[in-house]
Amino acid sequence: MEIEIGKGKVARRAYGFDEVAIVPSRRTRDPDDVDISWEIDAWTFRLPMMASAMDAVVSPATAIQIGRLGGLACLNLEGLWTRYEDPTPVYEEIASLPDEKATRRMQELYQEPIKEELIGRRISEIRAGGVVSCASLTPQRVARYAPLVLEAGLDILVIQGTVVSAEHVSTRTEPLNLKEFIRGFDIPVIVGGCASYTTALHLMRTGAVGVLVGVGPGNACTTRGVLGIGVPQATAIADAAAARMEHLRESGRYCHVIADGGMRTGGDIAKAIACGADAVMIGSPLTRAYEAPGRGFHWGMATFHPTLPRGARVRTEQVASLEEILVGPAHENDGTLNLFGALATSMATTGYASIKEFQKAELVIAPSIKTEGKTYQSQQRVGMGR
Repeated sequence: MEIEIGKGKVARRAYGFDEVAIVPSRRTRDPDDVDISWEIDAWTFRLPMMASAMDAVVSPATAIQIGRLGGLACLNLEGLWTRYEDPTPVYEEIASLPDEKATRRMQELYQEPIKEELIGRRISEIRAGGVVSCASLTPQRVARYAPLVLEAGLDILVIQGTVVSAEHVSTRTEPLNLKEFIRGFDIPVIVGGCASYTTALHLMRTGAVGVLVGVGPGNACTTRGVLGIGVPQATAIADAAAARMEHLRESGRYCHVIADGGMRTGGDIAKAIACGADAVMIGSPLTRAYEAPGRGFHWGMATFHPTLPRGARVRTEQVASLEEILVGPAHENDGTLNLFGALATSMATTGYASIKEFQKAELVIAPSIKTEGKTYQSQQRVGMGR
């Protein structure tokens, strides 16, 4: 339903995760009988998740650990790990910066040139850990570095920006033709972000195996304030899921919808899947791990943009291991640990046996879902009141 903003403009109502809830069905299941695995291209992962291509989240070491736990971690090939032989001192400096100086100093630190030899080395380090290797490039640098990632044996490439379209127009440079590039590339490609039905459908038509859905929902992202663009995640995912079905109808090919950002708890991840996602990409929840390279801080891919930063360095605090955050056991009751145990339990409680089934779950608009009957939790800032 469209709502009139003024005489000359109407708009749709859009919903975020906090405004929707999953409705239990007529049956329940044992959590051990629920399958949350995710299959994309030639690989099957025990967890339907990707770790965001952000320097505070993914290093070669954490990529290996996340892979061994059943997920897929994406390394930023334009980040600290390809600019510095040993980025440890840089991480330490970023963690020590006062808030008022963080953005300017990070802009300076990220001016260090990308070293091509480090691209292949980092991919090799991940592959040596015996896990699927995944890494990201921005559209502007894909053509230049694509031969290097192929030579290094990368398994999955992610082409990622704030917003990626299949029809970039430029009078200054030759834009990347996504369809031609993906058609001629030897490994599967995931592209994003996007936040609408039309954009998702156009990206799917390029031949990508997956699209990232999310513009500005991340904890460290300021895109929605700086640029004024974005769509709340529940609506963005549902729109992309509809595009997936249309693409399947017209081409016979299934393109995965990967919800990127805006999720803090296992309940948020469950809602993302129920809205139609095949998997999720998470960042800030993983920066709370003891092993995370960000040392208790998180920053986005555009935080250090040289002319228009669109992110903040935020404190997240390290409270648990990667294993506890992803698969438990949890020692907190606020939903931020054992994220995928929570997903399996949500599916079991509502009666669904697989991710594909759970995508069909009934949802309700429920703006009071997090506050109804939670007065004490809110007053005491415990549980859901944090």
